[in-house]
Amino acid sequence: MLIIPRVKTIKLILVNSCFLALLTSCTMKKNIPNVVSSVDLNRYAGKWYEIASYPVSFQKNCYCISAEYTLTEKGYVKVFNSCRKDSINGRFSSITGKAFPVKGSNNAKLKVQFFWPFKAPYWIVGLADDYSWAIVSGPSRKYLWILSRTPVMDQPIYDQIIEKLKQEQFDISKLKKGVQGCI
Repeated sequence: MLIIPRVKTIKLILVNSCFLALLTSCTMKKNIPNVVSSVDLNRYAGKWYEIASYPVSFQKNCYCISAEYTLTEKGYVKVFNSCRKDSINGRFSSITGKAFPVKGSNNAKLKVQFFWPFKAPYWIVGLADDYSWAIVSGPSRKYLWILSRTPVMDQPIYDQIIEKLKQEQFDISKLKKGVQGCI
């Protein structure tokens, strides 16, 4: 007779444990970066220079990386990325794509497409009030770019951005400074 109450107690403990584990896993915040509150795409449009980034295969051996964003009448942003391959004097390489604002994000999140039908997240996680610099990443944190309106960023501003990234738990040890100054 003592076996039955123990079985019921064990079942109750297991059910409660499973429920608690499920509840905890649903409410735990993943390490997803915060985006800025809003982005004025008219102000964001224009040329940006890569100051630093996490190395990615599609930018391998690229120097003087830049991106130019142009608003279109169709509601998306035209993206023109370019670099010099293998050296600052290397051959010019470029790719054109589209960026689509994500509804409800106040333009802080976009989906970038270079090859149909694939789209990748483009999240603006930092932005200067005067739109002189930006930090771009995504929900996975696999990518990170520090962008500037000028090919060279003042060291105190770069240091402030690095501190912000540390506070936001980005792995700054993976950052590699870009090379600008191409001919």
